[in-house]
Amino acid sequence: MKAKDLREMNIDELKALVKDQKEKLYKLRFQLELSQLQDTSQIVQTKRDIARIKTLIRERELGLEPVSSDKKGNKK
Repeated sequence: MKAKDLREMNIDELKALVKDQKEKLYKLRFQLELSQLQDTSQIVQTKRDIARIKTLIRERELGLEPVSSDKKGNKK
């Protein structure tokens, strides 16, 4: 999931997406325990997606704007 795509969503959509991703993570963990999960990296990716979404939600709650790449203060 790309952060660019997530930034276009509103907070309600992001919260619904977090809920869906948590459910997906639950199912992946269950599959892992039953030895049915082929690609275990899906668990890590899903956890990262949840963290990314929660970060965007928190940024919006605080009214923060993300720093763009040209404003990072890189000195030449």
